[in-house]
Amino acid sequence: MSTLTIGMSADERPLVLPAAATRYWAGRHVVVTGGSSGIGLAVTELALAAGARVSVVALADAALERLSAGAQASSDVLTVVAADVSNQQEVAAALDRARVANGRIDAVIACAGIAKPNYFESLTDADFTRHMAVNYFGALHVIRAALPDLRDGERASITVISSMAAVLPCFGYGAYSPSKFAVRALCEVLRQELKPHGITVTVVLPPDVDTPQLAAESATKPPELQALSGSTPITAEQVAHALLVGAARGDASVIPSWNARLLSWFAGFAPRLVARFVDWTIARVQRRRHGRGEG
Repeated sequence: MSTLTIGMSADERPLVLPAAATRYWAGRHVVVTGGSSGIGLAVTELALAAGARVSVVALADAALERLSAGAQASSDVLTVVAADVSNQQEVAAALDRARVANGRIDAVIACAGIAKPNYFESLTDADFTRHMAVNYFGALHVIRAALPDLRDGERASITVISSMAAVLPCFGYGAYSPSKFAVRALCEVLRQELKPHGITVTVVLPPDVDTPQLAAESATKPPELQALSGSTPITAEQVAHALLVGAARGDASVIPSWNARLLSWFAGFAPRLVARFVDWTIARVQRRRHGRGEG
């Protein structure tokens, strides 16, 4: 089987899953939402390399066209379906097409998401609604549509991309953080309810990831949020690797970088210290802005 390397430069080498994870994903039908770019594309490529049959559900845009062209040229186990994950009927129809192409669904990996940072008062009602529609309901729709298949399968799995912004909500993420917090809560509820049925649920909590979406955020990202973001973004391939390994193990959560894991620990065990650091960082940025006459 040939694998796709869309978005990968000639001198890069794809990450390889450990043997146990490869055995888990081999032969499974995996539905990946948002699988045409960013983290979703990295998940698609790595799952294909592990021997999975993958159905990508994503918006009809240039990224999906590139993926579709690559699928036709190099893969007979990749199905590409255009749909808006916020539309329940489109998601249901997309999964019907996926079943026809690749059979019963064994796993769902919900990567579709949006982020539009800005000051709270600059965000519109439509911004808040759209974040919940895509980030929360987009995951909910695909899970509910796939659940009958997952119940009938063996060692089925659900994996959803949330964010470290759901662990530590940030200045400037007034629409994004609540939607990702809702995703995190949904995953914990589903983990408890579906475990007796043999279905594992994993929530993934990445920090900033070097994707087109992160680049697009810079247009509206407040300087306070830029200061809080801090560290260098990790790669989409790192997130995909950690996601597929963690989901294969049945982990309840995956945090794909050591500094994000450390931050998560501090947020849980020293929340006052974290809050003081956040407030200090914001105040420092605002003092500088006022000092330059920007306030």
